[in-house]
Amino acid sequence: MITLDTSALYALVNRRDTHHERIRHAFLDDRGPYLVPVGILAEVTYLIERRLPRTLDPFLADLESGAFTLDCGLDDIARVRQLVSRYADLPLGYADAAVIACAERHGQRILTLDVHFSVVAREGAFSIVELPT
Repeated sequence: MITLDTSALYALVNRRDTHHERIRHAFLDDRGPYLVPVGILAEVTYLIERRLPRTLDPFLADLESGAFTLDCGLDDIARVRQLVSRYADLPLGYADAAVIACAERHGQRILTLDVHFSVVAREGAFSIVELPT
């Protein structure tokens, strides 16, 4: 199972994103399942609504069809709080901490483009999916 971060999910739906092909190939190389933390839904849909409004309905249809599994909520709040507190010096807010908490419980792999995840990954609780070059 791969937990998706906003940066990877947005790059996947945005064909003009400079990382789109690398992310697309990562999806083709590993057929999932893919986990979308509920904590990033508002963030990713906001980006889609503002920058790719025609893509919103197909994205929501993918969610509805089960292409992505939604998870991570109340059970992860305690861990999210720990992560936000421990890594206050990073740009690690609620959404990123929710991604990490989900990954720790589900397969321990994260697909992201954000480099600050690598700092937290040094603890060994999860790994970052290598992107094709």
